[in-house]
Amino acid sequence: MKINVGRSVLELVQGDITQQDTEAIVNAANRSLLGGGGVDGAIHRAAGPQLLAECRTLGGCDTGDAVLTQGYNLKARYVIHTVGPVYRGPSAATERLLKSAYQRSLEVALAKGIRSVAFPSISTGAYGYPLEKAAVVALSTVMDFVRAHPQIERVRFVLFSEKAFNAFEAALKKLAENP
Repeated sequence: MKINVGRSVLELVQGDITQQDTEAIVNAANRSLLGGGGVDGAIHRAAGPQLLAECRTLGGCDTGDAVLTQGYNLKARYVIHTVGPVYRGPSAATERLLKSAYQRSLEVALAKGIRSVAFPSISTGAYGYPLEKAAVVALSTVMDFVRAHPQIERVRFVLFSEKAFNAFEAALKKLAENP
């Protein structure tokens, strides 16, 4: 699914984020930035050991923040590492941190002059954020950001499972109907 948001394009695809050809991919990292499971582990494996070596120099990342590294063996030139919140039930603070993870990732991209970014679904794996709720936060945050910053020309959400893709597709249809 693909829609225009201002002068930017927002896409949803089902696939593997490590195979994306955007200038940057976003890693749903843990606070240490030293690799883990899910998306984080897949990105570290695909990028090669240089990514871990660079991450060791960064001193971690706070929840809701984002940092940039090279992409090494990935198609993407850069990896933007962000840490989403662990979901422990509905909370305005948790939602704010998830929104911040997406927003800070785009701010880091903008500061580096990156025009195309691929996101996974942040915090919806081991961190337990419900897909339907996370999709609305992710998509509305990205849509608001690219409307205000058309320098980001393309944002792609790369959803690994059909369930995640369907949740994001339903949320995007609803948001597109009520801008």
